[in-house]
Amino acid sequence: MTRYILILFFLGLLGCSFDTRSGIWTEEKKIEKLKKNVSKIFESEKVLKKEINSNLILKITEQSLSVQKPSNLQNDLGISLIKKEINKSSKFKFSKISNFKYFEPELVFDGNNFVFFDDRGNILKFDKSFNLIWKKNFYTKQERKLKPILNFYTIEKYLIVIDSIGKFYAINLISGDLIWSQYNKNPFNSQIKVSNNKIYAIDFNNILRCFSLKDGVELWKFNSENSFLKSNKRNSLILKNDIIYFNNSLGDILAIDATKGLLIWQTPTQSSSIYENSFSLINSDLVARANDLIFSNNRNEFYSINLTNGVINWKQKINSTVRPIFFYDFIFTISEEGFFFILDRNSGTIIRSTDIFKNFNQKKRDAIKPVGFIVDNEKMIISIDSGHLLNIDISTGKINSIVKIDNGSISRPFVFDQKLILVKNDAIIKLN
Repeated sequence: MTRYILILFFLGLLGCSFDTRSGIWTEEKKIEKLKKNVSKIFESEKVLKKEINSNLILKITEQSLSVQKPSNLQNDLGISLIKKEINKSSKFKFSKISNFKYFEPELVFDGNNFVFFDDRGNILKFDKSFNLIWKKNFYTKQERKLKPILNFYTIEKYLIVIDSIGKFYAINLISGDLIWSQYNKNPFNSQIKVSNNKIYAIDFNNILRCFSLKDGVELWKFNSENSFLKSNKRNSLILKNDIIYFNNSLGDILAIDATKGLLIWQTPTQSSSIYENSFSLINSDLVARANDLIFSNNRNEFYSINLTNGVINWKQKINSTVRPIFFYDFIFTISEEGFFFILDRNSGTIIRSTDIFKNFNQKKRDAIKPVGFIVDNEKMIISIDSGHLLNIDISTGKINSIVKIDNGSISRPFVFDQKLILVKNDAIIKLN
């Protein structure tokens, strides 16, 4: 078990809804009253745009260095091993992905290789040296014109694929050969989880579906509440102790029995008076560790929820859509406004916030957003949608370096063989 000492040097520690689900409002006065209340909700939540305890120094000393291993089933990135130098190394170009900035590209790894796709539905498998092992395509000419967006999950010999046109299939990860293929009547819009020979995914109608890993046959489905307007944000789900936890586009968090598909608990996080604006809600990925589920959104809300009963442990005012990371007894996140937050895991108290966008002029920083980040014991690597990569010193929250990767959007950083990998709209970039 990792032992650590936290050393802190600082100056001082800071210490009526409207139900629109049941009917349609047609009276002009009621509509106007609803609009006023929606405005008040957003106006009352002031976004934190200042540093807190910026002189605080966080240092972790360990008697025996160990790395917190990631958990794909729980979206827990853990602590990575990253080489110190960050230099552009090599690039593999592919067919340009349209609307790249509107989806969340994911690379999947099987230890020695990784997989991605291009704009034509080609699936590409690479080795550590960036050599292409195989290239496969299982789409008809008509399907390729729809430019499907693919999501992956690897388990044993299987590569599971779901896409934005409702197709899902299993591939032999070694050979790239198709094992089986099925269609869902609705497109998929979620991560994938696989356990106990079952596949779990969510479609655009907020329906959680469970399929057989053997042949793709549907075993059960759970209908979450649907919304008329669809969000482009991919839904997130985690699996722990035979329970699926997921968020729908309305902001509800649900716990479902992974074997039978029965509801265990449901926790709403949004007022019913703003459900009509659910299409604008953007949640971060859900992340779980021990008995805590954490996530945040673009409405200035960061939650910690008890996995057992769905009770909210604490709620903090942080405006963030990137996946948070557990770092020992702390939680790290980056706000939309460019502040690096360290939270106490148990209480949600903000221990420190530092401005990581301070090197950008005001016009530039108003136009950029964080995409995602990873951490090791010394630094945090953050990608932003202007094509920059930021190297942040964890102990001080200060910027070590800024590297320009591309002129456009880049993915969140991935770590493979201690090297950083990024995805842009027409290439995969490996950094040493």
